[in-house]
Amino acid sequence: MKNTKLKIENRKGDILSAHLELPANQKPNYFAIFAHCFTCSSNLNAARNVSRTLTQQGFGVIRFDFTGLGKSEGKFADSHFSANVEDLIDVHAYISQAYTAPSLLVGHSLGGAAVLVAASRIADVKAVATIGAPATVDHVKHLFSHQIDDNNATNDVEVNIGGRPFVINNDFVKEFDKIDLPEVVKNLRKPLLIMHSPFDKIVGVENAEKLYKTALHPKSFITLDNADHLLTDVIDSQYAGEMIGTWAKRYFPKEENKMISTEGEQLVGHLNIVEDNFTTTIQTKNHALIADEPISIGGNDFGPSPYEYLNAALAACTVMTLKMYAERKHWDLKEVYVYVSHSRKHSDDLKLEVDKPKYLDHISKKLKFIGNLDSDQRERLKEISSRCPVHKTIASELIFETQLLQD
Repeated sequence: MKNTKLKIENRKGDILSAHLELPANQKPNYFAIFAHCFTCSSNLNAARNVSRTLTQQGFGVIRFDFTGLGKSEGKFADSHFSANVEDLIDVHAYISQAYTAPSLLVGHSLGGAAVLVAASRIADVKAVATIGAPATVDHVKHLFSHQIDDNNATNDVEVNIGGRPFVINNDFVKEFDKIDLPEVVKNLRKPLLIMHSPFDKIVGVENAEKLYKTALHPKSFITLDNADHLLTDVIDSQYAGEMIGTWAKRYFPKEENKMISTEGEQLVGHLNIVEDNFTTTIQTKNHALIADEPISIGGNDFGPSPYEYLNAALAACTVMTLKMYAERKHWDLKEVYVYVSHSRKHSDDLKLEVDKPKYLDHISKKLKFIGNLDSDQRERLKEISSRCPVHKTIASELIFETQLLQD
């Protein structure tokens, strides 16, 4: 998963701090925008976890701080609900121009209300998901409206919201009365997923019921049982991300599996050196893999390293060979674990007698068998593990033939 920091200028000239997270192969099928909860930021654990879980399902996700919050510029007093919606539209426009138009909007709490309104104004949005969203925009006013009065209608006032000080004015409060959210939802006419916890003490689950009854089909509801409003438990936020990704795929055209031709060989490896650093695409006739180098040596760690793939081939071949042998012998082998590591070791350390001391490639293979097996059977399986085709290939003298093809 790749995380890129973005600076996005909104219509008022304020720079919004944003993060773009991509799938491991850096090639998302679709883009989504995540809108955080009231007075929160895009670095809230729930925002990060939902976004990163969506990247595992092929989405590129943009999460950003609304005006005056987190690392974004501007005053919080200018971060009223209408401004949040405008920020969403401006971020959508930026990503549409720089990448591809985001087609999924996800919002948490008041951010959920904001994505509903934004989706009604953006034609490219194909689906919307909300988490713990209020059924009316002015639901949050009780957090601060009692702290100002008519005498402060035009003056800035410092109020306490959730234990933190914020500067607002009466115009900020009135902005929350301008949107009829149920009417927006009724006319949305886009696939809508509503997620809510029945134990939410900040925004009661009756809000989800009202939104669901107001919305027209296609609409779905998923309960976040035992979760709190902020999805504090990582299990809850990851579950939310998984469910959103699974649900959303129903409303997006299935992406064609674009495969590189193997030119008649068993597989092909491809690296775009200009764009992808060390991140390499590996494809067989029917499968695609990603290889990379670790960050410690200049890679991005988007996939296993070449030697990890070598170890993987040995491990896979070993367990498959043991399965076939045990089945043929009718032995009670239920599970096999094989632990493999590659390194370079000196012949002296290995206590090998060689003509000239030197460093050698060394592979450590450790086995664990689960099943009702006696000691003789376990020893025999250990012997068989060295007879798998990949093990014999690595241990034998190899002949390489390299050809140069015309581009």
